[in-house]
Amino acid sequence: MLEPVRPLKFIILSKFPHSLERERGRERGREREKGARLDAAAGLPELRVVYGDLSISPIYVFKSTFSGRLRLHVEEEEEIFGVLSLVFWTITIIPLFKYIVFVIGADDNGEDSGGFLRGTFALYSLMCRRSKMGLLSTPQVAHEHLSALKPDPPTGETRTSSLIKEFFERHRSSRVLLLLTVLMATGMMIGDGVLTPTMSVLSAVSGVEVKISGLHEFSGPTGWVPLRPDHDLLARQHRWVGIYNIARWNPSVVQALSPHYIIKFFKITQKDGWMSLGGIVLCITGAEAMFADLGHFSKTSIRLAFMGVVYPCLVLAYMGEAAYLTKHKEDLRRSFYKSIPEPIFWPVFIIATLATAVGSQAMISATFSIVSQCRAFRCFPRVKVVHTSGEVHGQIYIPEVNWALMVICLAVAVGFKDTTLIGNAYGLAVISVMVITTVLMLLVITTVWRRSLLAALCFAAVFGSVEMVYLSASLAKVPHSGWFPLALSLTVVAVMAAWHYGTWKKESFELQNKVSLDSILSFTQDLGLRRVAGVGVVYSGAGAGTSVPPAFAHFVTNFPALHSVLIFVSFKPLAIPRVPPEQRFLVARLGPPEHRLFCCVVWYGYKDSRSDSHAFEELLILKLAEFLRQEAAAAATTGGSAEKTVAAPLAAVEELMEAKEAGVAYLMGHTRVYARRSSPLLKKLAIDVFYGFLRRNCRRPADELGISPSSLIEIGMVYYV
Repeated sequence: MLEPVRPLKFIILSKFPHSLERERGRERGREREKGARLDAAAGLPELRVVYGDLSISPIYVFKSTFSGRLRLHVEEEEEIFGVLSLVFWTITIIPLFKYIVFVIGADDNGEDSGGFLRGTFALYSLMCRRSKMGLLSTPQVAHEHLSALKPDPPTGETRTSSLIKEFFERHRSSRVLLLLTVLMATGMMIGDGVLTPTMSVLSAVSGVEVKISGLHEFSGPTGWVPLRPDHDLLARQHRWVGIYNIARWNPSVVQALSPHYIIKFFKITQKDGWMSLGGIVLCITGAEAMFADLGHFSKTSIRLAFMGVVYPCLVLAYMGEAAYLTKHKEDLRRSFYKSIPEPIFWPVFIIATLATAVGSQAMISATFSIVSQCRAFRCFPRVKVVHTSGEVHGQIYIPEVNWALMVICLAVAVGFKDTTLIGNAYGLAVISVMVITTVLMLLVITTVWRRSLLAALCFAAVFGSVEMVYLSASLAKVPHSGWFPLALSLTVVAVMAAWHYGTWKKESFELQNKVSLDSILSFTQDLGLRRVAGVGVVYSGAGAGTSVPPAFAHFVTNFPALHSVLIFVSFKPLAIPRVPPEQRFLVARLGPPEHRLFCCVVWYGYKDSRSDSHAFEELLILKLAEFLRQEAAAAATTGGSAEKTVAAPLAAVEELMEAKEAGVAYLMGHTRVYARRSSPLLKKLAIDVFYGFLRRNCRRPADELGISPSSLIEIGMVYYV
C-alpha cells in the first residue's frame, strides 16, 4: 500500500536569489561597459538599424506633401517655408522631446541595456507588473518572490494613481479595452514594418525618373536587393548636400524655423494645408522604432546618436531641399533628387537606394522585437526566435515573420504601385501608434511614476494635441489606401486575441482539472501500477508540484505504468541574460523515497538555449544526483547512523544512474481544444476555427525543446472548454 504523498521538500541548489542578483549585477556592469564603448564612438554605426527609417524620410516627405492640391498654392516661398517649419517643429516635438527625452525612459525593467520589453508592450508591461490594470502577466511576475526580481517597494502612492488603479481593477471591461488598444498598436507597428520597406525602396529607386523620362516609379524587383551599405555615408550626404543647397539657392530658408510661418501657411492653404499633413507626418516615421528597438542598444547611445548626428543632419537635409524648391517650384514632386548637384547625382542615388534596404531594417527589427514580446505574453503563436547576438538580447531574427513581411511587402508594392497611396497608408499607421503611446504614457506617468495628474495632462496636451491634428488628416485618407493598415492591424489583433484567449482557456481547463498525485497513486495501485526501467520526464504546463496535468492523469489511468524514476519539469523564464547551470534547478521530492518521484522547476534566461535536449538531460540527471546527496547530508544533521547516511544516497544515486542507462523518455501532452456545444457562436469561432488553425500551423512544443521523436511520448487528449 503506497503511503499518501507528503508535503513538498524543496532544496535549492546553491543560494539562488543572492547569486542570481550578483549575476544580474555583473550583467549590468558588462552592458554598461558595452554601452560606454558605443557612446564613445562618434558615428555609432551600429545604430543604423535604429535610425534607418528616420534618416531616409527626406526622400519622400516633400514629394508626398505636395502630391495633392497643396501644389496649387505654391506661388511664393512662404508656403514652402511653412511646410519646412512644420517638418522642423514636428521632428523637434515628437522624436526629440517626446521619445528621446521622455518615452525611452519608460522601458520595462529599467536597465541600461534596454530591459526585457520595449515599445507599447513595455508600457503595458509596467502597468501589469505594478498594478492589476492588465489582463496579461509578464514572465517576471511569477517569480517576484525572488529578491533579485522583486519590483521596487511602492512609495508615495498618490490619490490619482489610487483612483485610476481602482477604476481599472473594478471594471473588467476597461482592462479588456486597454489590452485591445495595446494589441491595436502592435498591429499598426507590424503594418509599419510592412509599409516601411515598400515606401522607402520604391521612393529611392524612383529617382531614375529624374534621368529617364517616362519610367513608372514602380521599378519591380530592383528595389529589393538585400544589400548593406554604409548608412552613415547617407547621413553625411544629407548634411553636405543640405548645406550646399542652403548656401547656393536661398540662405534665408533658416527663417522658416520660426513657427510664425506655420500660422501663415494655414492662413493661405486652409483645408488643403490640413490635408497635406498626411504627407508631412512621414518625417517622423521611425520614431516609434527608437523605442521598439531599445533592447538593441543603451538609452545613452540612442540619445547621443540622435541629438549629435541624426537630428542636425535631418534638419539640414530638409532645409536644403526647401531652399532648392523656393527657386524650382516646378520640381515639387521630385525635389529630393533634383536638389542633388549633377556631379554627385549617381553616387547619391546609389547610396540612397541601397540605404533604404538598411533603413527598412529599423522597422523589420522592431517587428521581430514586438512579435517576441507578444510571444512572451502568450499573445502570439509559437515561432522560432533566433538570437543573433551573444551580447545583446534584442538582436533577434524570426524566420516565419521575415517571410511573411516579404510576401506582404511585395503584394503592397504590386497592388498600390503609387508611392502616394502607400504614403497615405504609411502615415496613418505611424501616427496611430504614436497616439496610443501617448495615452499609455499618461497612465504610466500617473500610476507607475506616481507623478501628479497635472504633469500627465501636460504631457498629453503638448504631444497629444500635435498628434491628434496629424491623425485627423491621416484618417481623411482612409478611402485612399488608408484602409490598409487598419485592415492589417485588425487581422493581427484577431490572431493575437484568438491565440491568447485559446491559450488562456486551455490553461484554465488544466488548472481546474488537475489531479493530485496522491489520488493518481492511490487509484493506479488498485489497477496494479507497474514501474518500468528508465527515467520519465513529464513536462508539466500547470507547474511542478503536488498536482499533475490532466493529460498525464489520462495516460496513467489508461496505461498504468510509470518509469522507475519520474520527474515533473516546469520551465520558468527570467528577465536576465543567463542563469548559470549550477543555479538553474529547483528540485523537490514528491512523497516518500520509495516512490522515486521528483519535481523540478527550471529557470532560464533569454540567452539560454532550450533546444538541446541531450545537454538538458545530462544536466538534469546530474542535478538530481546532487539533490539526493544534499538530501542525505541534510538528514544526517538531524540524526541517524553514519552507515545509513552513507548507504542511502549511494543506493539512490545508483538507482538513478541505472534508470538513466535504461533510457530517458519525455512525456508531453498533445491536446486538442474545442468549445462546448452549448457555447456561443463567437466562442466557437474563436476556439474551434481561429485558435485551432493557429495551433495546427505553429511550432510544436517538442520542436522548441529539441526533443528527438524517438524519445517522445505524446499524450493525446481533447479539452472541451
